[in-house]
Amino acid sequence: MVNVGLFVRIEARPGREEEVQAAITAALTDVEQEPGTTVWLALRLGPTTFAVVDAFPDQEARQEHLEAGRARLARLPELLAQPPTIEYTDILAAKIP
Repeated sequence: MVNVGLFVRIEARPGREEEVQAAITAALTDVEQEPGTTVWLALRLGPTTFAVVDAFPDQEARQEHLEAGRARLARLPELLAQPPTIEYTDILAAKIP
């Protein structure tokens, strides 16, 4: 069951899109080691815009993931046009395999 989530919007500097995409997709290896991260999706919303959508069973799992994710994002400032925006969400409904 998932109850809470995150929506993280990431804007790459023009010309750095492929590096941002590579960094985001490489994070999957770390996220797979987080038992509390039930859902993790990396999306490309446009030419320079990316997003990560996460879902968790509880606040504790979300906080643990946030701390690990911030460490990963801290290595990317030269690739980003602006700091990522992080929105906390409540999960209203979900279909998860």
